[in-house]
Amino acid sequence: MAGPAGIGFAADPALGQIVVRFLDWLAHEKRDSPHTIDAYRHDLDRFLRFVADHQGQLPSLADLIELRLTDFRAYLAERAGEGLARSSMARGLSAVRSFFRYLDRQGLGANSALAGIKTPRVPRSIPKALTLDEAAESLTAIEDLALHPWLGKRDLALLTLLYGCGLRLGEALALNREQAPRGDAMVITGKGNKQRMVPVLPVVVEAIEDYLAACPFVLAPKQPLFVGARGKRLNPGVVQRQVRRLRGALGLPETATPHALRHSFATHLLAGGGDLRTIQELLGHASLSTTQRYTAVDSSHLMKIHRAAHPRAKL
Repeated sequence: MAGPAGIGFAADPALGQIVVRFLDWLAHEKRDSPHTIDAYRHDLDRFLRFVADHQGQLPSLADLIELRLTDFRAYLAERAGEGLARSSMARGLSAVRSFFRYLDRQGLGANSALAGIKTPRVPRSIPKALTLDEAAESLTAIEDLALHPWLGKRDLALLTLLYGCGLRLGEALALNREQAPRGDAMVITGKGNKQRMVPVLPVVVEAIEDYLAACPFVLAPKQPLFVGARGKRLNPGVVQRQVRRLRGALGLPETATPHALRHSFATHLLAGGGDLRTIQELLGHASLSTTQRYTAVDSSHLMKIHRAAHPRAKL
């Protein structure tokens, strides 16, 4: 069931406008990433389409407030029947919860039935890092896969930045020309608009300077640091495609993604003796428990450190 013109959601005009304001709030007040906002937009659209089909008419705000526990359970059951992964179901429910909290905070209405829904348990995943050799080979080979030399230098600079500084792909692509690293540290704006200081290796600075010298576009200070073939801000899909090509060329596993370089940064620091608190700060994790997932990646190394350092192990 299609939504009203100009809204794009399966809802009556008033409710559709509220959804648009909610997404705008996520972007400008909560400072969520464009990826998160797009995911929430998709999840809310799917939820509203379910409600529309469930009720046989475009839902209004009053309809959402009156939804019962059985309605929410029916929505999750339908999603599960579509074969949706638990992680996607959990994210979709999170989007719905966030929207209803927004309605409550704005004084638009509250629905207590949603509190009776448990979030699907998501299996705890262990980050997949590249080995030292795989990381080195990736940086060596990525430049040769590009169609033009300057694009190869761009890809090398980007992957060197991800691995050398532990950035998220979105954080790196959000950088503007004036934010290009020049010294031994740089300020990164991460999730929740939180800033952190990260050290910068000389090899990172050199790779970015090499790319900028070869780039055919004159990039003003406020323009993107990493650009595509037409001079616009580089799309993450382009980066992911190049890394897929890299996997094929080097025979790397499916887990070798741009984000795996961030995992590799943390794992290799840990293997080199870095402590979790420091790595937490470098990655911009809000909770140490998130960083602690990396201990499962290099548990054998931690056991060696423990045996070598603990006083009782020397008796």
